[in-house]
Amino acid sequence: MTDTETEVRESFFEQARYCRDMAAPFTAELCDLLGERLSRDTAIGARALGWPGDPEPVHDALALRLVAGLHALAERGIAPAWTSVYPPALAVDRTTLGAMLDDIIVRFEKELMPWLDLPPQTNEVGRSAVLMSGLLTLAADHGLPFSLFELGSSGGLNLMLDRYTYTLGVTEAGARDSAVRLEPAWTGPSPPRAKVRVIARRGVDQAPVDIGTPAGRERLLAYVWADQLERVRRIRYALKIAASDPPRVDKMDAAEWIEKTLTPVPSAGVHRVLMHSVVFQYFSDDVKRRVTAQAEAVGARAATDAPFSWMRMEQGGDGKFTLCVRTWPGGDDRMLAKVHPHGAKVEWLSET
Repeated sequence: MTDTETEVRESFFEQARYCRDMAAPFTAELCDLLGERLSRDTAIGARALGWPGDPEPVHDALALRLVAGLHALAERGIAPAWTSVYPPALAVDRTTLGAMLDDIIVRFEKELMPWLDLPPQTNEVGRSAVLMSGLLTLAADHGLPFSLFELGSSGGLNLMLDRYTYTLGVTEAGARDSAVRLEPAWTGPSPPRAKVRVIARRGVDQAPVDIGTPAGRERLLAYVWADQLERVRRIRYALKIAASDPPRVDKMDAAEWIEKTLTPVPSAGVHRVLMHSVVFQYFSDDVKRRVTAQAEAVGARAATDAPFSWMRMEQGGDGKFTLCVRTWPGGDDRMLAKVHPHGAKVEWLSET
C-alpha cells in the first residue's frame, strides 16, 4: 500500500469519526466501508486512492464528495435496492451494506465520477439561527435595516434567513409560519427582541450552486448527511422558499469580490453586514488577509447612521465554533455565543 493510499483511507476513517460524533451513524458507516473496501480495480477506487491533493476532511473532503454522490443516487431512485437502505429505512447489516456498496461503485461509475470533481458545499440552513441571533443584537443596537454581504454562500440559502421562523431561547423572530422553523437547543440569555429588516442581500462563492436548476437543488440536498432527517427536511423546504426569489450569488474569489462589491463609502440609513459561516478556515492566508483588510477599510469609514458589522460564525484555534461580531464605528469585537457547527446548539454569552 502506497503512502497516498494509506492517507486516503485514513481520511475516510477520520470523516467517519466526525460523522459519529455528530449523530450521523449511517453516513459514518459508509465512510468506514469506503475506507476499507475501495479498490484500484475500479475506476472510482483508482481515482480516490490515487488522490493528488489533500483528502482530509478539512481540505479536499474526499470522503464527503463520494458520500454525496451516493446520496444523490439514492434520491434519484435509479437503483431501487440502494435507495431502500437509506434512512429512514431500518439499518441493514454491515456485510450486506458493504456488498451493495461494492456493486454500486462499479455499476454507477458514470454517475458517481463527477461528484469527485467539486468540493462539498454544505449550505446548512441551521446556521441561519445563529446568524439571525447576531442580526437581532445588531438591530437592537442600531435599529436600521440591513444590507447583507455573504462569503462562501454556496446556493445562498442563509442569505434568506429573514424568511424563516425562529425560536431562540424565549425570543421569537423571523417570518411568521415559515415552512422552515429553527429552534436550536439554547442555553444562557436569549437574544434581544428586535425587528430584522433586510433590504438587500448578495453573496459570493467560487463555485455557486444554481438553486434555480434541478441539478443545483440535487447537489445541495446530497451534501446533507442522509441520516440527519431534520436537516434534510429543512433544506427541502428552504429550496422551495428560494424558488420564488433566489438570492444573487456571484462566482468569484472572496477577496476580489469583497474589494469590488463592499466599498468603503457608507450608505446612510443602512447597516451593512459582512457575514460568513464555517468557510474562513478554507480560505488561503492571502484571502484571509485581504478580506480582513477590506473589512477594516470599510469599518474606518462607518458612521453612526451608517454602521458596518463583520459577523463570523467560525472555528477558533481551540476547535470550537463561535459567533463573533465586530462593529464600526469603534471596531469593538464581541463574542456573542458558542455554537454547534450546524447551528443545532447555542450557548448565548451576551446579555444585550
